[in-house]
Amino acid sequence: MNHPPTIRAPKWHIAPAMPAATRDALGHIHPVLRQVLYNRGITSAAEAQAFLEGRYLGKTDPFLLADMDTAVTRIQRAIENDETIYVYGDFDADGVTATVLLTQALRSLGLSRQQAQPYIPDRVDEGYGLNTEALSKLKENGAGLVISVDCGIRSILEAQHAQSIGLDMIITDHHSLGTDLPPALAVINPKRPDSAYPETMLAGVGIAYKLAQALRQAMPGRAQFEDADLLDLVAIGTVADLAPLLHENRKLVADGLVALNNGRRPGIRALAEVARLKMGSLTAESIAFGIGPRINAAGRLAHAYDAARLLAASNQVDARRYANELNQLNQQRQRLTSELGDRAEAMIDPADPILITADTGYLPGIVGLVASRLAEKHYRPAIVMEQGEEESRGSCRSIDEFHITDALDEVADLLVRHGGHAQAAGFTIRNENLPEFMERMRAIARRELDGRDLAPTLTIDAEIDLADVDWGLFEHLSGLEPTGTANPTPIFASRNVEIIHHRLVGQDGAHLQLQLTSREGAGGYKVLSAIAFRQGAWANHLPQYIDIAYTLNVNEWNGRRDLQLMVQAIRDA
Repeated sequence: MNHPPTIRAPKWHIAPAMPAATRDALGHIHPVLRQVLYNRGITSAAEAQAFLEGRYLGKTDPFLLADMDTAVTRIQRAIENDETIYVYGDFDADGVTATVLLTQALRSLGLSRQQAQPYIPDRVDEGYGLNTEALSKLKENGAGLVISVDCGIRSILEAQHAQSIGLDMIITDHHSLGTDLPPALAVINPKRPDSAYPETMLAGVGIAYKLAQALRQAMPGRAQFEDADLLDLVAIGTVADLAPLLHENRKLVADGLVALNNGRRPGIRALAEVARLKMGSLTAESIAFGIGPRINAAGRLAHAYDAARLLAASNQVDARRYANELNQLNQQRQRLTSELGDRAEAMIDPADPILITADTGYLPGIVGLVASRLAEKHYRPAIVMEQGEEESRGSCRSIDEFHITDALDEVADLLVRHGGHAQAAGFTIRNENLPEFMERMRAIARRELDGRDLAPTLTIDAEIDLADVDWGLFEHLSGLEPTGTANPTPIFASRNVEIIHHRLVGQDGAHLQLQLTSREGAGGYKVLSAIAFRQGAWANHLPQYIDIAYTLNVNEWNGRRDLQLMVQAIRDA
C-alpha cells in the first residue's frame, strides 16, 4: 500500500500490557477499561474507584497557595473601604472566563459595578499581559488595587511601574515562572516552588476560582455566591486552555459541566444554540470544539469584551445577539486561518528544524492558529510573527521534543517580553533583532532536534478485535469522562480489518467514510461505520485489509444513535 503523500504517517506506540499485580487489583473492572486506567497511572482499586466516580483525593484548601493570605487580606480591606478594584485579564478563553469569574465574585461580596470592573487589553493595540500605560490609566480611573488573572508572572517592569505610581497589585497566573517573581503585593501561582498547593497545573481561571473560594471562606457573611456558581466558567477556561484533565482539574471540569448543562447563564445557552450543541449533553469536547473557539474568536478579531459580556449577560435577548456576533467572528476566523495558513506554508522550508515566518500581512489574532497548523502538519516547532513598523509579535507552537519557552529564555536578550508553556508561547521583539533571533532559534533547534526521528507518535491504549466493539464497551469507557489534555479519549487499534465500502464525503471530498468488518471474534461478525476526517487522500490508496487506530463515538442522525469509529490512522494490514 502506498501511503498518501499528503498525510503524515505517525509512529504507532502500543501501551505496554499491565502487570499481573495491577490486573488482579483491578480485576472487577472491564478488561479494556482496566488497561486504559493502567495507562493513566492508576494501579489500585481505590484509585480506580475514585477516578471512575470523579472524586479527587488531594487537598483543595486555597490557602495552601503561596501569598493567598496576603491577597485575601488586601482584598478584604479594599472591600471594606469601598476601593475600586480592576480585574486585569487576558483575551483568550481562559483569561476571559477568569476575568468574568473574579469580577462577579467581587461584586457578590458587596462591591458595586463601578467598584469591581474588568480590564482586558486589546490584542492589537496593547498585546498580551500587563502594560504600563494601562496600569497608569487604571490608576487615573481611581483604582486602588489591580488583580491580574492569567497573566503577569513575568511582568517585572510593569509591577515596578505599579509600585512607582502607588498602585497595589496582586498577580494570579499559571504560566511558567521567570528567574524572579514580579514585585507585587502578592503573587499567586501554583508553580511557585514555595507553594504547598498540590495541583500545580490549574488554568488561569482555576486560580481565579481558588481566590474567589478563599474570599468566600474569609468573608462568609458578605458572600452572595456559592463555589458551584462559578464552576461553569472554570470548565470552559480549563478545557479551552488545554490544561491537563487530571487530578483537581478533572474534578473541577466534571462539576463545571454539570453547572454548564444546568444552563443558568443565558450566554451559555445562546452560545450552545449557535454552535448547534444540545444543552444537557455538553461535554469537554463541546467546549473544546464549540464553545471555546467562539469565545476565543472575540479576542482574535474584535475585542475580548465581546465574549465577556456574553458570559455575563443577564437576559436571553442580549445573549442571543452577542452569541450571533461571536459565531460570525468564528466563521471569519476559520476563513482567515485557512488563507493565512496557505500563505505561511508558501514561506517556510519544511526541511528546517524550526519553521519561522514573519509577514506584515499576518493578523495578530490568527498567528497562533497558523503556527499550530504548521506544527501539526510538519511536526516541527513553528513560529509565526506579525511584523509591525518597529516591533513584531510572535506566536509559537511546538512538539514534545522541543520546549519552546526554554528556547525563548535562551534568546531573552533579544526580546521585549515573552512567556508561555512547553508547547505554546508568545513574544514581542524589535524588528532589528529579527535576523539574529531567527539564526539563534534555528541553532537551538538544530542542537535539540538533529538526529532525532521526528514524527508524531500515536499512543494506542490497547489492541482489540473490532468484533468486540459494542455499546457495552462504550458505556464502560464513559467513566473516563471528562476527557481531554493528559486524559485523552482512549485510542484503540484493530488489525486485519476488512473494508466493505468506502466513499468520500464533505467539501471537496476531504473526509473518508468507511464500512468495516473483521474476522469473527468474541463479539461475532459485525459491520461498523467509521469516519476519517481530513483523510480523503486515502481513497485511492486503500487495500482490502487494513490496520486501523480509532476512538469510539456516537453518531446521532434523524433520531438514530449509532456507534461510530473516529479514525486516527490507517496502515496496511
